Amino acid sequence: MAEKKTRTTAKKVKDKWKSKSWYSILAPDMFNRMTIGETLTDDPAKLPGRITQATAQDLTGDFSKMHIKLMLKAFDVRGNEIFTQFVGHDMTSDYIRRLTRRKRTRTDSVIEVITKDNWKVRVKPMVITDRRIQSAKQTAIRAIMVRTVKEIGGRGTIGDLVRVMISGELSKEIAQACKKVQPISRVEIRKSEVIRMGTIPEPSPPAPPPEAAAEGEAPAPPPPPPETPPPPPEPAPEEIIEEEPES
Repeated sequence: MAEKKTRTTAKKVKDKWKSKSWYSILAPDMFNRMTIGETLTDDPAKLPGRITQATAQDLTGDFSKMHIKLMLKAFDVRGNEIFTQFVGHDMTSDYIRRLTRRKRTRTDSVIEVITKDNWKVRVKPMVITDRRIQSAKQTAIRAIMVRTVKEIGGRGTIGDLVRVMISGELSKEIAQACKKVQPISRVEIRKSEVIRMGTIPEPSPPAPPPEAAAEGEAPAPPPPPPETPPPPPEPAPEEIIEEEPES
């Protein structure tokens, strides 16, 4: 009896896997909606809310960004495609440990930014100076970080903010501004997280195939047949000259 029940249970599990389908996971608009992976489910309603992780190297092709991890959250399913949105990023712990060395000072800050499209993001930059500094200079550096991050983050959309954080442009702006207080060894945006989502761009529908005719449009008339060239003129018949017999 127990053996019969085990076989029935195994059969049910096998049938459950057969009912699942594969769905492609697409990156957000800021990364051109490239495919970053696939997932299985038996019900598409279970997909929204799932969080997947991808490195910046996977999304940009830049090998030097392999230490940056991005968290993407599914919010819409259309057909067999899952559309995601950025919800935060982080850096690997071993990369952070390599940056913090002896006889240097690390200054951290936590800054909340509201973008132009009403996204609220918590940004956590990190500044490492070339030598040990006093707390007064750390306070000045934190003030510069807050001012720079809010200014750059507030004048663009969430896509613009993610791009400058991942590409390193925001770090360069902070380092340039802090150079007046103390020479800077390294600046990194070590972490970010979305606190409140704002305007989400509508996924663009796929373009129809070019060979498909528009609905309600009359088919184009067939091209006219090629003109047949006129027949060549018939050659004139050769004249037959009869020779007179000699007398």
